[in-house]
Amino acid sequence: MSDRTTPTWADEPEVHDPYGYGQQYGDGGHASAHQDRRQEQRESLRQYAQQAPTHPQAPEGAQAGDYQPGYFTETGSWRFDVQGRTSEYTDQQAYDTFAPFDPYASYTAVEPEPAAPAAAEPEPRKPGYTLPPVAESSWAVDTRRSKLLGRGVLLVILLVQAGLSLRLTGTAFQDEALYVASGHYELANLLHGTKLPVDFAAYFSGHPKLYPVLAGAVDSYFGLAGVRVVSLLFMLGATALLYALTRRLFNLRAALGAAALFSVLQSTIVLGNFATYDAAAIFLLALSAWAVVRTDRMKAFAVLLAAPPAALAFGVKYASGLYLPTLVVLAVITAHRHRGIRALGRGVVLGTGIAALLGIGYYFSGPLGGISSTTTDRAKGTDTAATMLQHSAEWGGLVFLAALGGTIAYVLRGRMGEMPWIEGETPGRVRRAALGLVLTGTALLAPAYQIHLHTEISLYKHVGFGLLFAAPLAGLGMARLVGPHFRHPQLGILLYVATLVFGMVQAQRAYSFPDATQMTAYLSTVVDRKGTYLAEEQEVPAYYLRDKTNWTQWQNTYFMDYRGKDGKQYTGPDAFRQAVRDGKFDAIVMHGDVSPGTYQAVKEGLKNNSHYRLAAVFPYTTSSGEHAYRIWVKR
Repeated sequence: MSDRTTPTWADEPEVHDPYGYGQQYGDGGHASAHQDRRQEQRESLRQYAQQAPTHPQAPEGAQAGDYQPGYFTETGSWRFDVQGRTSEYTDQQAYDTFAPFDPYASYTAVEPEPAAPAAAEPEPRKPGYTLPPVAESSWAVDTRRSKLLGRGVLLVILLVQAGLSLRLTGTAFQDEALYVASGHYELANLLHGTKLPVDFAAYFSGHPKLYPVLAGAVDSYFGLAGVRVVSLLFMLGATALLYALTRRLFNLRAALGAAALFSVLQSTIVLGNFATYDAAAIFLLALSAWAVVRTDRMKAFAVLLAAPPAALAFGVKYASGLYLPTLVVLAVITAHRHRGIRALGRGVVLGTGIAALLGIGYYFSGPLGGISSTTTDRAKGTDTAATMLQHSAEWGGLVFLAALGGTIAYVLRGRMGEMPWIEGETPGRVRRAALGLVLTGTALLAPAYQIHLHTEISLYKHVGFGLLFAAPLAGLGMARLVGPHFRHPQLGILLYVATLVFGMVQAQRAYSFPDATQMTAYLSTVVDRKGTYLAEEQEVPAYYLRDKTNWTQWQNTYFMDYRGKDGKQYTGPDAFRQAVRDGKFDAIVMHGDVSPGTYQAVKEGLKNNSHYRLAAVFPYTTSSGEHAYRIWVKR
């Protein structure tokens, strides 16, 4: 390596005094502080230049004077160019250090080498499943989950109801035998023009060509058990319709409560295995009520869909007419929220439609004496109001109290605290009060009417008609009793279990009929188509023995006119007494539980009577105690 000398530019004035300190302080010299500083800078630069290595990139064959020494670091370089007199720095730190002493300094940034590309981040794995959004209250909002859950619980309720009804067993009751047997005669009249043995329309409490015809047709193929199953289907349908209309009026929880309470009532359990027209009438009323509620937001004439089942319910059982005004008022209340005063027109449309259908039906059916004799002008009895109120409370008091509580709670507050987001959508307090008053008050119609008549006959069945309308409020009361978010479920369970226990016990007591198996089996060996027979509850043997006897061969024990062999005219108990003495009947069947007055008169007529002999005694047991059929046969 050759000796290094200080570069020529280091001796130039610009280098020695690059910032013009001499001019600043005058030609005479510098201040001592600045002189010391310049001296240190020159000395540092001179030492740096002497130590600089040869330019590493000088081409081969280059002359020594062509390239001046320069200093290079790992990140930059300092190069002297004789011709261009430039100094190029590629290191920022080196440039900042020497630029004050290098008049030809320039800085050139070096592009950093591109960093190696980072590995691509893997895409996040999708979860195997995602939880659906959960409603704040699936029991109160009609979500798909709540509907499926409600239908599942409803199915369980219906299965329990069917089991409670089917556990009741027995031979035909008097009313069942009457309607099924008359159905056979009505069918023969319709199909073959056979003359009716009696005018059933004159004393039936329903049109004889409606339910009796259906019962007779089913009985021809499936017997009495098949007819009872039809009644069960009607009652199960009524419970399902009650659930549907209550869910639309209120919410799912109230609907399940209404269906659960109604399904275990005494009347519901009994009518579910009872071959009379009561079950069909309740189903038709429920169908009409559902149609009224379901069409509340439609045009006014859509409510006419409720008119045919309502009119048919009246035709099936005349006592159903007691609940037709409830349907009309319900049509107004349910539509008032959406239509205001125009909802009155909806009630007028429904009332007019029902009246028109009933008028057309009456015109083509002819005289219906049963309407007055069994409904509008029924004979008054001797039962007291206190007794009927007590029994009505026993048969439906819990559900009525639940409906009353639901009405009060509904008037005070439209929704429970678990549904604050729809508080503004509830009907006004006046409409809520009207709805509760109409539905709950309907439960009192049957007891009030029968108290007016002083008769308790069929009250245990008629109570169920009114409770069908009160059940939605009872279900709402049960839901409010449980509280929001099922705060007190034990209270709802207690109400249901109490209603269930009462319903089971009362149904078993009401369904306690005389067992006619042995009686009819014996009579089948005695009767023929020529004789005349006296029987307490004559409808039962007339039904079972209709293949061997005609309806007119059987005499009931309620009323009789008789002209004796002595030429005198007798009526009432005297007629039965004298007819037995004269030997009018070929067989007599009595047990004394239905017509005690007639039974006593018959016994008096049999005393010392040589026309008859006691042929058989068949004991049976009912809820009222032990009894027996006694059969006397003419000698």
